[in-house]
Amino acid sequence: MRSRYSAFVLGRADYLLGSWHASTRPVSLDLGPGTKWLGLDVREHRPTDADHAEVEFVARSRVAGRGYRLHERSRFLREGGRWFYVDGDMK
Repeated sequence: MRSRYSAFVLGRADYLLGSWHASTRPVSLDLGPGTKWLGLDVREHRPTDADHAEVEFVARSRVAGRGYRLHERSRFLREGGRWFYVDGDMK
């Protein structure tokens, strides 16, 4: 989760797409160039079995002077020793 947040901060769409599971990966990703990321708080990490895990986090950002808060419970899947983002539920 932290590496994906860092990729958002750095505008690394290639990394985000590469760490997104093929079953749910979009064709492209628009990162919104006016977004300033302010911080990440990982609230909980919970393995559901050996190859599945959930991460609850809050990410804060600012766009055009307005603050935003993204609170999500994300699901990850391990394949070939690598973790991939699958999807998430917004809180």
